[in-house]
Amino acid sequence: MSVSAAISTSSMAPSAFFFARSSSSSSSLLASGKLFRSFPPPSSRRRLSARASSIPPLEVCVKESVSSPGKLGDCPFSQRVLLTFEEKHLPYDMKLVDLSNKPEWFLKISPEGKVPVAKLDENWVADSDVITQSVEEKYPDPPLTTPPEKATVGSKIFSSFIGFLKSKDPNDGTEQVLLAELSSFNDYIKENGPFINGDMISATDLSLAPKLYHMEIALGHYKNWSVPESLPYVKSYMKTIFSRDSFVKTRAAPEDVLVGWRPKVFA
Repeated sequence: MSVSAAISTSSMAPSAFFFARSSSSSSSLLASGKLFRSFPPPSSRRRLSARASSIPPLEVCVKESVSSPGKLGDCPFSQRVLLTFEEKHLPYDMKLVDLSNKPEWFLKISPEGKVPVAKLDENWVADSDVITQSVEEKYPDPPLTTPPEKATVGSKIFSSFIGFLKSKDPNDGTEQVLLAELSSFNDYIKENGPFINGDMISATDLSLAPKLYHMEIALGHYKNWSVPESLPYVKSYMKTIFSRDSFVKTRAAPEDVLVGWRPKVFA
């Protein structure tokens, strides 16, 4: 998926452009211990709406594409943060980080070398859980909070997908584990959908959707597997979210998803 049409490069010196290309809550933030000192690397700017024009763009570091340098990469946790910004109509500066050759400026703000990392209230904050919760607290409109009793819906699908993807034994039960999780999710959406919190999309959807996207692409390619027709509400859920403008703008190219999962398949 190409996002180049949605990204415009802000005015910068040649050296600044080089760095941009090289790069692929509040109380809870303090408690998390994931605050980093501010450092201002250059970026590509995405303007979202007139409503957001009065809000300074939020800086966020995300994975750069392996197949197409200068474009968004395949990290589902980075996409979760970008989806949150998009659904809240917040402007942001997306800094692409080449995770195979992490630049020095990035390691200064993310010592562990992980993405996503976002600048909030002059501090660099790691972890998509912490980032999205902080954004929800700071920018509560439109609300994306999922009620606590619904926040874990579908939470075991991702690990079940990974187990099946890595499996070398077709009889080890990993496919059945994934199908059981998807069946449970299918029943839930049938009774409570179209989204996890009913009619309105919420934070848990934005966390789950990128993982389902990776599942669809990786299992389709490496296992010739797809969500069975017996789970129509899962299929409908995926189709609905994958077609949202926010998702289309922030999804990784299928080839990047495949490259990203290849080491686990052939480990």
